[in-house]
Amino acid sequence: MLIDTDVIVWYLHGNIKAQKSINTNIPFKISVITYLELIQGMRDKKELRVLQKHLKEWATEIIQITENISTRAMFFVEDYYLNHSMEIADALIAATAIENQEVLMTANDKHYSYIPNIQINKFRPK
Repeated sequence: MLIDTDVIVWYLHGNIKAQKSINTNIPFKISVITYLELIQGMRDKKELRVLQKHLKEWATEIIQITENISTRAMFFVEDYYLNHSMEIADALIAATAIENQEVLMTANDKHYSYIPNIQINKFRPK
């Protein structure tokens, strides 16, 4: 299971459904893009330490960008930016899921629904 940024944000904000979903899928993976997005959302070093503690407790594997991931993401942006406004981060996360044959858990399934061969586990925070 590859978990998208939004699900971890919901978890960190105390959402019970996110906590259950994450705890049910331990250990899981995230894209390095998700990790970077999470860091950019931190307000201080204390929040960063909390995130890092959780990732360690969850035995989270952070998947790095490979040449295959970046190439696939490049084609996604070429194919879907003009029609669907595909963002670079979403393209890289989708490519990571597909290249690693992982199901992507996300509440932002509309960001990925038009991508062929991606497997989505829809998370609903409410």
